[in-house]
Amino acid sequence: MTTTQKIHRAIGATAAAAIGLVLLTGCGGDSAALPEGWDKLDTKSLSVGYPGDQGYKEQPEAELAKGNAAVALKEESGLRTGMVSVQLDFATGVDDAGEAAAAAGAGIGVGATRKATEDVRLTGPESARDARRIDYEFTSSGEDRTPAQGTRMTGVVVAGVDSKKVPFAVRINAVKGTLSTKDLDAFVDSITVK
Repeated sequence: MTTTQKIHRAIGATAAAAIGLVLLTGCGGDSAALPEGWDKLDTKSLSVGYPGDQGYKEQPEAELAKGNAAVALKEESGLRTGMVSVQLDFATGVDDAGEAAAAAGAGIGVGATRKATEDVRLTGPESARDARRIDYEFTSSGEDRTPAQGTRMTGVVVAGVDSKKVPFAVRINAVKGTLSTKDLDAFVDSITVK
């Protein structure tokens, strides 16, 4: 084999290795798959899906409440019957998913009933994949265009820290019975941390 052939073979092997590396890394990281008909809220720390085909619509940035980085709402007859919200950097001294969940859980509210708490793995960089999911139920206050006072609501909060150690909380609230367990799982599975 000539020197030129050896050089070409080395270049070919290097190129093949580089292509393989790109395929393995997914060109900058993987994103969670969204169910058909879903749209995505995108923030600097994470993205999360929401069912646009079920009437959820992204709230304009100018209308976001203080503390929310992104929100998708479902409104029926002028009432907010479903909401997906993202809060970033909502607590100080938070370094991991457990601490983020403790801080986010404190915001669930008096009178809420916790149903389950579990560790989950999200899509994204290895350092940011650990999160904690809290399922709960609460009663609507009937204030601020929420369903009538006494309406039972389902809630899920997923909390963790992104790759830059910024704490996040994704909250899903809806009238009880309007979202199935499969729907709630799909929200969680749609989260991609950055």
